[in-house]
Amino acid sequence: MARHIAANVLTLVIAGLLVVAGIIAWGQREFTSEGPLEQAICLRVERGASLPAVARQLEEEGAISHARVFRVGANYTGRAEALRFGSYLVPPGASMEEILDILTRGGASTCGTEVNFRIGVTRADTQLREVDPESGRFVEVLAFPYDVEEVPEEYAERTAEEDARFRVTLAEGVTSWQVVEALRAAPFLSGEIADIPAEGSLAPDSYEVVRGAERAALIERMQARQAAILEELWEARAEDLPITTPEEALILASIIEKETSVSDERRQVASVFVNRLRVPMRLQTDPTVIYGVTEGRGTLGRGLRRSELDTPTPYNTYQIDGLPPTPIANPGRASIAAALDPDDTPYLYFVADGTGGHTFSTNLADHNRAVARWRQIEAERNAPQE
Repeated sequence: MARHIAANVLTLVIAGLLVVAGIIAWGQREFTSEGPLEQAICLRVERGASLPAVARQLEEEGAISHARVFRVGANYTGRAEALRFGSYLVPPGASMEEILDILTRGGASTCGTEVNFRIGVTRADTQLREVDPESGRFVEVLAFPYDVEEVPEEYAERTAEEDARFRVTLAEGVTSWQVVEALRAAPFLSGEIADIPAEGSLAPDSYEVVRGAERAALIERMQARQAAILEELWEARAEDLPITTPEEALILASIIEKETSVSDERRQVASVFVNRLRVPMRLQTDPTVIYGVTEGRGTLGRGLRRSELDTPTPYNTYQIDGLPPTPIANPGRASIAAALDPDDTPYLYFVADGTGGHTFSTNLADHNRAVARWRQIEAERNAPQE
């Protein structure tokens, strides 16, 4: 009798163990296999949120099939207390294991609100944007001038969120004065900028910053990046260039930057200036004259006057030989690369062609014809509409 009872008990224990093993195996499959999420979502984890609350949120969003399995998996892997505050992009089909990794690995939020403080050549603005979960790309929510007297209410509300992110984006061709003036007005930055950095020393790029970051420290980052770019490209420069120092390369690159925004033209434009320096011929480029007039403090807002073209200044390349004494803007990497590795062309002249690009010429007669065509295009554009 006792033996019979013991056998039954053993059978029940074995059956129970098999059931438990089956549950564990099922739970492991659920935890590691593809999840039910059909479209990406942006999941916000509040500061101090508990694991059960986040698990319920994921289940309600359709990202996981069983909140309890998610909690057990988090406990089993030792990450139940490792949830990170922020907003995170959860991709379609992500497993519970992958989602847990997204929410606990740390680092910056991967979706949610981002402020992009954009400093351009003609204007600066504040852009509020957020990640579209489906495409994974940023979409603009609103934008307004950086120096507006009263910021939109939506901007104030969204940037009050603790996980709002910030970045500063410099366009190619901005002057150091423009950068400093805009940064001084950026409300999410702190500290002072004592002096305007040397022209050309700031790398146009997009810089992620934290709320309250020091303005001076950001300027140092921009300078360090530009110095690294210049050093790298100087080492790989073409042979027999008519420039002898990295500083001269930066000056030439800034002129190229201001002369064309067409990426495929940069090396051609560079070749014109390099050819002129070799002849030698005066560079005769309007952007340098404009810089001499404005000193880099904004845009001229009108055409150059004949008196300005005829007045000798250190930046008037119609009147001086060779390069001006400093860069006239902050050039991007592509323009620095063009200055140090120009195309091999016979061109000595170029003028706008009406399409955003330029017509290049080897002699003055062809150039004058191209200039005449451009003036005709300008006249037609400026003619009053009937």
